[in-house]
Amino acid sequence: MMFQRRDFLQALGGLGGVALAGQCGPALAQADAAANYPQRPIRLLCPFAPAGGVDITARAIAQRLAQVWSQPVIVENRPGANGMIAVDMAAKSAPDGYTLTMVSSSHSVNVTLQGHQQPYNLERDLVPITQATTQPYVLVVNPALPVRSVEELVALARAKPGSLTFGSSGIGGFSHLAGALFGSLAGIQLTHVPYKGGAPAMADVIGGQISMLFSTILQSHAHTLAGKLRPLAVSTARRSASLPTIPTMQEAGVAGYEMAGWYGVLAPRATPAAIVDKLNREMVRILRLPELRERLAVDGSEPVGSSSQQFGEHMHTEIVKWRNLIRELGIRSE
Repeated sequence: MMFQRRDFLQALGGLGGVALAGQCGPALAQADAAANYPQRPIRLLCPFAPAGGVDITARAIAQRLAQVWSQPVIVENRPGANGMIAVDMAAKSAPDGYTLTMVSSSHSVNVTLQGHQQPYNLERDLVPITQATTQPYVLVVNPALPVRSVEELVALARAKPGSLTFGSSGIGGFSHLAGALFGSLAGIQLTHVPYKGGAPAMADVIGGQISMLFSTILQSHAHTLAGKLRPLAVSTARRSASLPTIPTMQEAGVAGYEMAGWYGVLAPRATPAAIVDKLNREMVRILRLPELRERLAVDGSEPVGSSSQQFGEHMHTEIVKWRNLIRELGIRSE
């Protein structure tokens, strides 16, 4: 026998049941929306150009999501403005789960360095889905530099204050902050040489115009194998699976040194919680697949697959960490 709505309300207990049913309404609607999601293509915005680490990660996730849900997941590259264009598009999109954006660790730096220019608030206007990956930076030097360890590099820097140079992809970039943190914690004076991108900085450390660079593994590994660069240490608290013989900065004697790049996925703030949960569950499952681990290793990345809450807490911690360093060292955007 069909159970009528009137009987349902009576079973809930009169007026109290009506109130409870009213409270359950939005939750039931969200559950229905998630059960039927997705029903059309999903856009996954990428704030950077194709073939970089963020793009590689975005396409790896998108391909698997499309296979599972039988709906296209289209990676749309929207580079520019220090990664702000894509994130702003997502923040202003309909909160229905059909527009998502990748973000990287550089976005946590932008909150301080580019905050006055950002047309969105990273924590207020977007909701975290998951941290997808973490990856180290690797300290590389020109092989002609007479050092084979971080300890020897620090000794040389102390003997010749300001004579050693480190390149970066630009003021306030992660490679800049990695070098600045190194100088601060090691108590040495290094001269920063900013470039308009990682490629020209890499070319000059290979050519011997600058002494060192904190680089991604994706950018430096081929040059290391060719003998054009000498890796001294990785920036993370534990060794990289891609470079297992290279010590961490802490193992190399720089106490307290830890920094990791990361990529993650965000959605517009008012996206229904049930859809966020569904996206999180599926992305976490995908990131645990062995073939995904192998694919992401090309970038030196390791999959994470955190909860929405964990990723939100991680982003906030990163924002505070880099804000403190930027203010301590007086770093200003270009």
